[in-house]
Amino acid sequence: MLTGRRPAGVSSAFATPSGARPVLLATFDVPFAPEAAELAVESAVESGQPLLVVNVAPVPILPISIAMGYEYAGTDEVEESLRAPAELAYSLAVTVERLRVSTPHPVAALLELVVERSPGLLVLGPDTSKVQRRLYRKAAKRVRDEAPCLVWLAPE
Repeated sequence: MLTGRRPAGVSSAFATPSGARPVLLATFDVPFAPEAAELAVESAVESGQPLLVVNVAPVPILPISIAMGYEYAGTDEVEESLRAPAELAYSLAVTVERLRVSTPHPVAALLELVVERSPGLLVLGPDTSKVQRRLYRKAAKRVRDEAPCLVWLAPE
């Protein structure tokens, strides 16, 4: 006869929340694919988690880049694409944070940010018609293999 067992109750079936697991929406210095931005905002709203809108801007390693401190010069199209989901999420009472990462190693920098911020969902959502195909495929493969969270990739 087993006497040391506790009966499993309803309260033991639920895990305690582990804190905020934001939704991270990322691009590589090109506008977002509309379906990616929509998915990220909807996920943040439905889960009640913050939205991180991230632009990882590849910067070449050149002497002038180093001397200038990896200066970033974005376009109006990219800025509008970054602003739109952030403003929509903010209007729906979601905490929003916009980040720009300028780096010669965009995929590694994105994965480092994923580890630091520990999102529940990573939406890699650049408009694939405007990003270098090689960069996107490399990023998609590494993110699928290495990201410690759920991942949604923009279709090619």
